[in-house]
Amino acid sequence: MPAMLKHPQIDPVAISIGPLKIHWYGLMYLIGFVAAHWLGTIRAKKENSGWKPAEISDLIFVCAIGVILGGRLGYVLFYDFTNYMHEPLNIFKIWQGGM
Repeated sequence: MPAMLKHPQIDPVAISIGPLKIHWYGLMYLIGFVAAHWLGTIRAKKENSGWKPAEISDLIFVCAIGVILGGRLGYVLFYDFTNYMHEPLNIFKIWQGGM
């Protein structure tokens, strides 16, 4: 019988300061948005790019809002949807889980 692979038990919390917990996926989102802003700004500064650096900032901001709201919507729809149907105000209780 072949040996089974063992998956490491990685703590999802990267940094914990008192009640504040920063998760790994949050850090990855931050790194992704910062990298996209940096690369987009470099490209916008090139001649005939068709973009202005301020437009890149606006685009990244709108994308970040979309990711946060989309992540929360996905959490509500796929994890315990019936609870949110019975108690719709729980959607706004982000401290109870979800993005």
